Amino acid sequence: MSMIKEFKEFAMKGSLIEISVAFIMGAAFGKVTTALIDGVIMPIVGELTTGVDFKAMKYVLSEAQYDATGKILSPENAIQYGNFITIFIDFVLVAFVMFLLIKMTNRLKSSEEKASE
Repeated sequence: MSMIKEFKEFAMKGSLIEISVAFIMGAAFGKVTTALIDGVIMPIVGELTTGVDFKAMKYVLSEAQYDATGKILSPENAIQYGNFITIFIDFVLVAFVMFLLIKMTNRLKSSEEKASE
């Protein structure tokens, strides 16, 4: 019975709940950022690069093989580097926004400390 009591104390600690909330908010923030990248930023970048769709960019190693009826015998084998570019831009933007949030939080904490002194 003591193990259940210990687990309950562990689960109800404030830091664990805060981490859980932060994880959920981070996942939601990731979805918002991905939607922003896919729906707003990448079309603009594509337009600036003469209509290039980054997600379609790939280096084909071997073409797909079809039989006479059109059935696929072997699928295309390709390096999808355009998708990597999109995900990399997504990562850089998320990292930059998180940097700005932490910087703002640190600035607010330091101004509160100065005010309390």
